[in-house]
Order: sequence, then C-alpha cells, then structure tokens
Amino acid sequence: MNAPAEVVPFVTALRSRPGIVRVGTGSGPRLTVRVELPEQWDTIAFSVSADTSVADLVREALAAFRLSQAVPEDYVVKLRGWEVLGVSSTLTECGARDGSTFLLTHRRRRPVR
Repeated sequence: MNAPAEVVPFVTALRSRPGIVRVGTGSGPRLTVRVELPEQWDTIAFSVSADTSVADLVREALAAFRLSQAVPEDYVVKLRGWEVLGVSSTLTECGARDGSTFLLTHRRRRPVR
C-alpha cells in the first residue's frame, strides 16, 4: 500500500520553484513555508520541522539559492512585513504557520552595477 502524500498549502506553489526542499528529520509536526529572495527574483518552498530555528532555515535557504558562501548575519529575515529579531527562536515561536512566506534580503542596501 502506498504511503499517503503529504498535503501542502496551496500558496507554496505560487511563484516558486517546482518541488519542496525537505529540511530536518524531526518526527513532530511539519510546516511547509516559502522563502523569497528578491535579489534573485526567486522563491523556494521548504518542508521543515515546527521546532526548526529561523537561523537553520536561513542557512538552508542560502544553500538552496546557491549562496553557500554568504554570511547569514548579512541578511535580514521578515515574516508578515516584520523583521524576525530572534533568529535562534523556532519557526512556531516567531509566528510562522503552514504556508507562511519568509522574505530573506540583504541587511544593507547594495549598489546597482
């Protein structure tokens, strides 16, 4: 018998790359969130444990965006328009829900070349 398919929110398919990046192996509840990087005009959907820290999500997102050499502290993370100040807190502690979108952008403005 086939295992039931994971149900994901509709919003994870909007303007994001095909597929979902699975992060962590926790057996607890999982959230499907999107991370948007406006500098690349790209969005990736992630399936993460609810107890994943925001810092871990940022590291995984930078790697998925092929920015593994980037310093996570040079980026700011926003949820619902507000900066997430405690990046060591879990996704549920910062108010993320299934289908939430995180904005990941440079902390300082960069010159246009």
